[in-house]
Amino acid sequence: MTDQKQAVEERTADETHALDGRVLGARYRIGALIGRGGMATVYRGYDLTLGRDVAIKILKRDLAGDSAFRTRFRLEAQAASRMANQAIVRVFDAGEDVAADVNADRPIPFIVMELVHGVLLKDLIALGPVPAADASRYVDGILEALEYSHRAGVVHRDIKPGNVMVTDAGQVKVMDFGIARAVSDTSSTVAETTAILGTAAYFAPEQAKGEPVDGRADLYSTGIVLYELLTGRPPFRGDSPVAVAYQHVSETPVTPSLVNETSPRAFDPVVLRALAKEPSQRFPDAASFREALDAASDGKAPSKRAVGSLTTQLYGEDPRRAAETARSLRQLSTDNTMTRTQSGPPVAWIWAGVALITVLVASLLFWVVQTDPLNPVPASARIVPTVAGMDLEHASAELTDEDLVSSPTTEPSDTVVEGVVIRTDPAAGEKVEPGTEVTVVVSEGPKVSVVPKLVSASEADARAAIDGAELLVGTVTPRNDPELAAGTVISAQVNGRDVVEGDEVPSGSTVNLVVASGRVTIVDYTGGTLALAQSELEAQGLVVTPAEDAGCQAEGSSPLVHKQSAVGDVPVHSTITLTYCTGE
Repeated sequence: MTDQKQAVEERTADETHALDGRVLGARYRIGALIGRGGMATVYRGYDLTLGRDVAIKILKRDLAGDSAFRTRFRLEAQAASRMANQAIVRVFDAGEDVAADVNADRPIPFIVMELVHGVLLKDLIALGPVPAADASRYVDGILEALEYSHRAGVVHRDIKPGNVMVTDAGQVKVMDFGIARAVSDTSSTVAETTAILGTAAYFAPEQAKGEPVDGRADLYSTGIVLYELLTGRPPFRGDSPVAVAYQHVSETPVTPSLVNETSPRAFDPVVLRALAKEPSQRFPDAASFREALDAASDGKAPSKRAVGSLTTQLYGEDPRRAAETARSLRQLSTDNTMTRTQSGPPVAWIWAGVALITVLVASLLFWVVQTDPLNPVPASARIVPTVAGMDLEHASAELTDEDLVSSPTTEPSDTVVEGVVIRTDPAAGEKVEPGTEVTVVVSEGPKVSVVPKLVSASEADARAAIDGAELLVGTVTPRNDPELAAGTVISAQVNGRDVVEGDEVPSGSTVNLVVASGRVTIVDYTGGTLALAQSELEAQGLVVTPAEDAGCQAEGSSPLVHKQSAVGDVPVHSTITLTYCTGE
């Protein structure tokens, strides 16, 4: 942990401790911390006037001193307090308290909200894809909230699983209209401050480009949530927020059914429509989205070709995939100058948006130069279509339609689902002659390694074999086994499951070993019968030597063990002497 990060966490902990038990506005007592967001911290609270539990959102200290952010915080309360719908977390009150500081009193802006008992949708998604029926129900709840808020003229702007609760009764509730503002609000200060805010994984393309947004941006973000519910992961992932934002603007998503084979294909067109790059090609409103979602839950699966045609219709050939753009993106997304070091609005996000727009404009110019509008494509030439993101069957059909010959090949990929096209050679957009052979590179999925012979091998040999198979040695756990010599491998596990020779696992996986300790554990049989002690010790592979002791008196007809030479952990195949009494 860096010193700066540690200082921030320590300061946050100090603030949380200082607020515990404080009464805001002479009415709301602060309780335990519930959660933290980018702009505010949420506590459990108690309304002393009405005698009820509430949630209290308090603007973070480094933002509370900024008047623009306090204005935005107040607008959130005003916008949210006008909405009363079962799918929206209610806002009861808002205010501003003060706290004494070293130099001067500092403001404590707060919002009092409904306390919701349940689980965050992001925590459900973290467990993996959810059944399609549940995904449809959760998204329908989000759309119900948006249908209401959009009629009220409020765009949420930050729809994501972390802002959606599922109550203990199964009710979906959307919360945190923290970046929402009335569509009719023309306050330049607040609008400019919030233009590039949000969460990159759920950005609509127009948000990523810093353009004005309307309710269709919320529908795009909801489409991302639906995708994540069906597949367990978002459609676009990258090493930085800028890289992810770029994909929202320019990349075609892989359909959910190709990512997760249990996802019904009937949902693919719904997701593709919601994720259209152009707002005009998305669902016009939340009600239309809900109708399509309901139809998908009951409708038959479309053909792969129909889905492919819709993909082409919505996403086109997309010239912004040019190598020059990708190179510019990599440079931008690895730029470490965007670290936020100042309090107040996250200006770096705004500059990231400006830089992203610059990249896109440059990409468009690059495409115009490359396509040369003054020299149109000759009638005899063909343009290699964009088939990345399709399955091989559909990609081959697209190439055949263009009088081109598909030549498939495969390669491993950690980022593209098995069976999905990664790229072509010649690349999409290039001019070629009819009948040209186009190499279609299809993902084999992650590179795999074959588990070598490990069981019964020595630990040293097993380690060497694991290294040779491009795998990693994990934990080595000793276990007593009466038949095996010390260091002999008993079993091997990858990701919590047993593996044996010949199994395929992702390359680089960690292999945990269980090896024989070379010892067995024996109990003390002193006072027990010799016959029982000898039987159980021999069953553990030990050699038992009975020894008579005439110096002590025998009791009963069965000899009893008077002494035992060893107790506890002993080497396998050890000799144990059991002394028994024979005297009268």
